[in-house]
Amino acid sequence: MRIDVILPCLNEAAALPWVLSRMPAGFHPIVADNGSTDASASIAVDHGATVIRVPQRGFGAACHAGLLAATSEVVCFMDADASLSPRDLPQVADPVLAGTADLVLGRRMTRSLGSWPVHARVANKVLAVELRRRTGVALRDLGPMRCARRAELLRLALADRRFGYPLEMVLAAATADWRIHEVDIPYLPRSGRSKVTGTVTGTVRTVRDMRKVLAS
Repeated sequence: MRIDVILPCLNEAAALPWVLSRMPAGFHPIVADNGSTDASASIAVDHGATVIRVPQRGFGAACHAGLLAATSEVVCFMDADASLSPRDLPQVADPVLAGTADLVLGRRMTRSLGSWPVHARVANKVLAVELRRRTGVALRDLGPMRCARRAELLRLALADRRFGYPLEMVLAAATADWRIHEVDIPYLPRSGRSKVTGTVTGTVRTVRDMRKVLAS
């Protein structure tokens, strides 16, 4: 079975060769280019990826455009910044393929202090605690590597197009009584600075978007 892998992308030319060259057999990358001004799109094409242009800016906009463009029954999401290895995708996808889970999140396990800034790690823990309180799902991370069935994801009708998209997905899945599982995966030092959690400002913006999702 082919599995489409959605990679939201904004100026990841430095990371994409490493990421795309490690895509396992049977996993096809869809790079959702969210307005890159570097060579991200051409590099992705050269490495065999499907590239879609997403003019609406926002992490969720790129993720959802990739989901709409995917054609496989099962889809995965992951960051394109080399903080996650595509070689861990089978571990995340296997429970969905086996029918033992409906949504699987890769819990990030750090191997060095530099791979996950303290401010971002604290924010993630606070949101995970709030998520457990609201849903009863025993999650410890809002893992960016995840897997689910495409048709079921589309039926969730996710509306956020900013950084709240990953959280909205988990909340909507929990409301729909999905079986949500976690698996541990390595979290590596990314290539360049993260647009999401690389700065305190970026983390605050992400938390603000997620708080809006929680409030709604």
